[in-house]
Amino acid sequence: MKKLGFLLGLFTLVLVFGASAQESTSGPVISFKEKSIDFGDIVQGAKVEHTFVLTNTGTAPLVISNVAATCGCTVPNWPKEPVAPGKSAEIKVSFNSTGKMGKQNSVVRIYSNATEPIEKVSLISNVLPKTN
Repeated sequence: MKKLGFLLGLFTLVLVFGASAQESTSGPVISFKEKSIDFGDIVQGAKVEHTFVLTNTGTAPLVISNVAATCGCTVPNWPKEPVAPGKSAEIKVSFNSTGKMGKQNSVVRIYSNATEPIEKVSLISNVLPKTN
């Protein structure tokens, strides 16, 4: 009888902890097709851009509250409306290499209501001097 009570208690614990684990994974989840783009060598003064595609793989609408770059040379443009579960959206990021030289790694932070509230994407390039 004690063994049956123990097994029943153990089964109840497994159910309780299993249910709470499922609850923690619900909500919006950001999944990126790619999180980094390398433009390789570009000439100083060149402007390059890339569109990062994200998908809400979660169970609730994804709301992107802000997208911020590490410097003024990088400008992001993001969707202001919620992204429904299973749907995709684009974050367009442009980089202006004026005044930059050498290896550049511009990081863009995406702030949202996702289970991971801050995601990062990056644009990498090697800025070469302009030749006349």
